[in-house]
Amino acid sequence: MRSRYSAFVVSDQAYLLATWHEETRPSNVRVNDKHRWLGLRIRATDGGGEHDLTGAVEYVARYKVDGKGHRLHETSRFLKKDGHWYYFDGEHL
Repeated sequence: MRSRYSAFVVSDQAYLLATWHEETRPSNVRVNDKHRWLGLRIRATDGGGEHDLTGAVEYVARYKVDGKGHRLHETSRFLKKDGHWYYFDGEHL
């Protein structure tokens, strides 16, 4: 989760696609260069341990656009495949 947040901060579209599960991966990822990311707070986790195949992370990411503050509050689901975690989907809260 933290690595994907960091990829949004630096607009690393290739990393975002590479860490997106093949079943739900879009053909491209649009990042908004006007977003100035301010921080990530993990609120809760479920699963995602070394021996798990699924995990979920509830988080709040804060950012500004044109000086106005915004919050992205989501629960993201991840699946492990071949020892690597992939973002599967998310639910905005």
